[in-house]
Amino acid sequence: MSKKDQIDTTKLPKHIAIIMDGNGRWAKGFGKFRIFGHYNGVKAVKTTVEAAAEIGIKYLTLYAFSTENWNRPKTEVDDLMELLVDTIKKETPTLQKNNIRLMSIGNTLDLPEKCYLQLQETIDATKSNTGLTMVLALSYSAKWDIVNAIKNIATKVKNGDILVDNITSEMLDNELSTKGVPDPELMIRTSGEQRVSNFLLWELAYSEFYFTDKLWPDFKEEDLYEAILNYQQRERRFGKTSEQLITN
Repeated sequence: MSKKDQIDTTKLPKHIAIIMDGNGRWAKGFGKFRIFGHYNGVKAVKTTVEAAAEIGIKYLTLYAFSTENWNRPKTEVDDLMELLVDTIKKETPTLQKNNIRLMSIGNTLDLPEKCYLQLQETIDATKSNTGLTMVLALSYSAKWDIVNAIKNIATKVKNGDILVDNITSEMLDNELSTKGVPDPELMIRTSGEQRVSNFLLWELAYSEFYFTDKLWPDFKEEDLYEAILNYQQRERRFGKTSEQLITN
């Protein structure tokens, strides 16, 4: 039986988040420039998105470009932005065909104009699609997102719209760029690194983490299925005991 056939489709994580790590090291292994790894990383994105959509995952968030990534060599950043524009434009018909909606989180206004406009064009074109929602984290920082949310709430307090004592976690949820997107049940990171790297720090509070040594360009459908199977073997207690879960 294949890994895909072993998955219990009644217990799928509604939302999977992925830190796509290892493109540069993958390229280095072939004696190539880092952009070679990024180009091949796009293939892994397509494979993963299609596999996730096929088995019924509702949300897939991909950490594509962090605010810290702006500190990389300018040539690499420029190449990445061009790759992003070309890929989004080229894949828009595929997203439409597969009923996939595109969203983005992060400070996208910092993106080059050409990149920003193409991103918004595809987001608008796919906004009515009802299948998988693919969320691209671009120029994204969880700390940036949380600070902005706190500023917005503080402004409402200052203006007298809300009282400090009435601030809730749900209120902060609604001020984040992930508003309306359920928290990930499963977070996958490739390349063997075991940290969250400023990714969805608020939203990952109760997520299951899955780390694999696979470099991102080598991540295939079977790797996604393996991560989901691993997730389905875990007991998610949310502070309760195993006995309480059985009783309930």
